[in-house]
Amino acid sequence: MAACMAGGCRRPMGLTQSFRAARALLRAPASVVCRLRAEPGRPQSSGPLEPGAFQPPQKPVIVDKRQRPGEERRFLSPEFIPPRGRTSPLKYYLERKDMLERRKVLHIPEFYVGSILRVTTADPYANGKTSQFLGICIQRSGVGLGATFILRNTIEGQGVEICFELYNPRIHEIQVVKLEKRLDDNLMYLRDALPEYSTFDMNMKPVISESNQEVPINELKVKMKPKPWSKRWERPQFNIKGIRFDLALTEEQMKEAQKWSKPWLEFDMMREYDTSKLEAAIWDEIQASKTS
Repeated sequence: MAACMAGGCRRPMGLTQSFRAARALLRAPASVVCRLRAEPGRPQSSGPLEPGAFQPPQKPVIVDKRQRPGEERRFLSPEFIPPRGRTSPLKYYLERKDMLERRKVLHIPEFYVGSILRVTTADPYANGKTSQFLGICIQRSGVGLGATFILRNTIEGQGVEICFELYNPRIHEIQVVKLEKRLDDNLMYLRDALPEYSTFDMNMKPVISESNQEVPINELKVKMKPKPWSKRWERPQFNIKGIRFDLALTEEQMKEAQKWSKPWLEFDMMREYDTSKLEAAIWDEIQASKTS
């Protein structure tokens, strides 16, 4: 009987303690309640941070102010610019119309001397009636519909070059595998360079480049084979910057080559061909053809 009375007294004492604990929780701030209710080992968000608590710094936002976002490069293909001594502007105007009509059928991308291209052409004797060739562009020449470019690659130790007509209807696709420039506007000296500088995998995957960035310049300087070369590349008339002449020629040979320099040509103002106004007019003509 005494034990029952003791048990009955303990129950109401336990209830009063639980009510007191509940009142203390109600009076406590919300952050303390959340911490008490959180399970051990599983951290939960505690709402707003308390004063004096650690606050992680904000992530910095880097903005490239050198070029406006979304602004694409303005590239005018060099074959659109007529030669300096043109005698019939009407001829080049009609050619430009045909070139623009061809560009509506074939996408001709932006590329420079030194870029790596893959060209697909129609070949009735190949499997699938098409053939592909990948190589580095070593030269761009010609004006108007006669514009050409040369690709070079070394296959099984043998240098192979193919000259493509840019507006040839047999061309199905021109893909830029790697867009870049070189130190020189003409890389014909790769014929006399070591084969490793013109060897590329035919299954090379394209390198993605953004249209709102500047075209990178590859400052690679090649090593030449021993003489004789196809041309005297060391002479100043070629103005070659991408050859390691110090590894192929002696000081006496370099001094002998400098005798062919023509320093007075630097001050010949008639040699400069200002095409800024002509390029602006041709650019407007190209943009008008896209909207029509």
